[in-house]
Amino acid sequence: MRDRPTLADVAERAGVSRALVSIVMREAPGASDATRLRVRRAADEIGYRPDQRARILRSQRANLLGVVFTAGQEFHAGLVDGVYLAAKSRGYDVLLSCVTPHHDEREAVRTLLDDRCEALVLIGSELPVRELSGLDANLPVVVMARKVRGVDAVRTDDVAAAELAVSHLAALGHSAITFLDGGRAPGAAERRKGFRKAAAALEVTAQTVDGGSTEREGATAAAGMIAARSSLPTAVIAFNDRCALGFIDVAIRAGVPIPHDISVVGFDNSPLAGLAHVDLTTIGQDSARLAELAVARAVERIDTPADTVVDAVSEPRLVVRGSTAPPR
Repeated sequence: MRDRPTLADVAERAGVSRALVSIVMREAPGASDATRLRVRRAADEIGYRPDQRARILRSQRANLLGVVFTAGQEFHAGLVDGVYLAAKSRGYDVLLSCVTPHHDEREAVRTLLDDRCEALVLIGSELPVRELSGLDANLPVVVMARKVRGVDAVRTDDVAAAELAVSHLAALGHSAITFLDGGRAPGAAERRKGFRKAAAALEVTAQTVDGGSTEREGATAAAGMIAARSSLPTAVIAFNDRCALGFIDVAIRAGVPIPHDISVVGFDNSPLAGLAHVDLTTIGQDSARLAELAVARAVERIDTPADTVVDAVSEPRLVVRGSTAPPR
């Protein structure tokens, strides 16, 4: 039987070192486009195919990053895409596990642990700090989109984000602003803090009501506020874009035009926010940078265990569209 072609065979055929062939086959940085093309052409000519199982057995490394995200959250989907790109550039594969109404975060994490992931990236984790610390004691854990103590975190500055929203509305002339609170959702406490801080500094009348992270919760908040129409605010800041969209839908159906009667600001700058018929003013987060920071930290922890905890913070940006205007 003919022996299976090896990296050394490819290197001899392409006229490069075995180490360079390894870089190309792992899609790792360190080789030019021309070299990659030459190596792959040589591999095809001699019929070389990487033996992934053998690689894992030799190195005892799976080169797998496990990612937990929540179904239906568009912002999470954007982060996942960024994680794929950042992981690929470092020679890692990504394994996803989704949180749904019938598959909670603990089950999602357990699936990834069973598949020998070397690190976990948890997007919007709602696990208690004690559980996160317990996981982190066994393998690197990076939490995204949440401020958390004792575990590496990568997030947007939610306090500054809420301050941007309040400052924008105050500059338009709004003196009474209602915040649709996210309750215990990741990031909610920081956004609530930023809202109250900015409102006090700008001498804006601030009200906080139950909101949430879904369209249904935003719609419920709108229905309750419109039922007491005499006390409607001139501006609303929603916990996220989904909540804002639910609020806007109910308001328009009830004959409360946006932004003529109520200006609305969301969070996340999701794809829906930019649609022409939505045109939602929102707070944007740099998904690509957040993903890059999270993957970089996870890989760093895999390669070099560290005693220090990193809290990497990205700055938000205000995206002004048509859902905000001066008060009626």
